[in-house]
Amino acid sequence: MSERTNKLQGAVETMHRCKATYVGPELVIELFCGQIAWDGVVQIFDLAGHPKAKRCHAWSYLENHKPQCTTVLEIPPVDSAETTVKEAVAAKARS
Repeated sequence: MSERTNKLQGAVETMHRCKATYVGPELVIELFCGQIAWDGVVQIFDLAGHPKAKRCHAWSYLENHKPQCTTVLEIPPVDSAETTVKEAVAAKARS
């Protein structure tokens, strides 16, 4: 597992207070009005001990030259890496 994935795993475990086991990556390309709104790799983790979710999706990015990460629990309507990104893009557009 890469250093970036290890950091994401630590972030998932810290943010969601449960054990995370790495499952693997998934490439997601999200289009909005025919344009690429998001293009990247989502890392998927199985969760043990979380009261509501069995899986979490996470990715890292740079904002103002500082590393950031996003973690999204797989709780409906989120049921895949694609819906995770759709929800994140929509939330960013609202803010």
